[in-house]
Amino acid sequence: MSLSRRSFLTLLSAAAAMAGQGAYAMPMFKGEDRPFSKDWLRAEAARRAKSPYSPMPQVPQSWRDLSYDQYKSIWFNSQKGLWTGEARPFQVDFFHPGLYFPRPVEISIVEGGRARVLGFDLSLFDKTDKFPDLPVDDTMGYSGFRLRSELRKAGIFEEFAVFQGASYFRAIGTGQSYGLSARGLTLSTGEADGEEFPDFTHFWMEAPEPGDKTMRVHALLDSPSVTGAYHFEITPGAATRMQVTATLFPRVELGHVGIAPLTSMFLFDETNRSRFDDFRPAVHDSDGLLIWNGAGELLWRPLANPARLQVSSFVDEGPRGFGLMQRTRRAEDFADLEAHYHKRPSLWITPGENWGKGSVTLVEIPSDREIYDNMVAYWRPREPLPAGTAHEMSYEMAWGGEPPRPRDVAGVLNTRMGKGFDQEKNVVTIDFDDHPAFAEDLEGITRFVSVNRGTVSKPILQRNPGTGGVRLAFSFDPGEAPAVEMRAQLTRDGRSLTEVWLYRWTA
Repeated sequence: MSLSRRSFLTLLSAAAAMAGQGAYAMPMFKGEDRPFSKDWLRAEAARRAKSPYSPMPQVPQSWRDLSYDQYKSIWFNSQKGLWTGEARPFQVDFFHPGLYFPRPVEISIVEGGRARVLGFDLSLFDKTDKFPDLPVDDTMGYSGFRLRSELRKAGIFEEFAVFQGASYFRAIGTGQSYGLSARGLTLSTGEADGEEFPDFTHFWMEAPEPGDKTMRVHALLDSPSVTGAYHFEITPGAATRMQVTATLFPRVELGHVGIAPLTSMFLFDETNRSRFDDFRPAVHDSDGLLIWNGAGELLWRPLANPARLQVSSFVDEGPRGFGLMQRTRRAEDFADLEAHYHKRPSLWITPGENWGKGSVTLVEIPSDREIYDNMVAYWRPREPLPAGTAHEMSYEMAWGGEPPRPRDVAGVLNTRMGKGFDQEKNVVTIDFDDHPAFAEDLEGITRFVSVNRGTVSKPILQRNPGTGGVRLAFSFDPGEAPAVEMRAQLTRDGRSLTEVWLYRWTA
């Protein structure tokens, strides 16, 4: 998928802002209704896995050749959305294909255990005179959809989730702005031979009943290497929660598979500010990877925009949770009155069962512009997934703020790096949130700092009146090392007082 994050967000905003007025339109169906169930979808995914991969057909060439301006000149009229005008708690808008989305998806509506396929209806869209007269044939379909509900005010349906492009989807908590994305699956991310992008090719949406709090969506995933049956139970709110169950059927052995993958953008903050000539102090959708590992430790890894592709693996067994967080929440920390980075959601993954041995993997891709998603995090099982077998897993996704603290330890508020006053030493400062243990004498706190290469100074611990917590500071000399792995933590009498801070410094 070649769509940049800025282009995607621009299109979403334009579609929402330009939705015109119009009468409610009844959905246009095609074909006969058919039985649908979760068991049927799993069986269908298993059946397809036994046959060679066959991609969805492409829409006509003229749709694929749309310019960016032409693509923006047509948008869905939300007044004609699915279930608009009905006493249902959710409404659905649809996206047209073309340009970045050459292959449509098939969308069906499920009621009473029966599913009917939606036909493409161009009359549901408004357009300007810049949009050309294009053909609509049997290959046409929608490229995705947007879910809306009454989040803050009765009668006002606001969007909270979008599914569009490959296996990408995204959501927000009430009052937030779109930021990071998730995917159904990743294959060979960061590998030299390239990454494979599976697609959600078919969706089934269960028609909600009055009073329902949860929207249920099912999806068929397909790619040359694997098929999958996915089930989403989506509940919007201050944090939009998704209960996800997935069953994978590999066509070939999957040696590098990513479960519950997250995709975000990190350009710069106080760790690498000197590399960017920008009026803003920070630019990112997420600023750190948080892991609650099987041993019960809370690990915090600030994100980095490296000069070269780097992959970090946090080996674990039975992870309790992980996610990409946006901890920076003050508007003035970004000084960007348009992007609203301080309103971007964090996304926390909670496994529904023991995922066994593997690693939380972080892929950091060099980037010089904020329009690209360059951060990927996912769970990678240690053992490959054999072909011809079924693999089921479940997890919860919470799109909003940070998850409730699973341990009573101080979190990392900020990390800063740069030269000291002598312009020679490399200085690191780590600000920790306030904690009752810090009310006691700081001298009784053990300051643990280690590096795998080079040397590090004796760490200094001070109270920080600006945050109300404490700051741990040290300098290091990497010598000739191109990269240095760092670890820091505060303890008292062997008991952890803080998250474990981890970082990979690169020359």
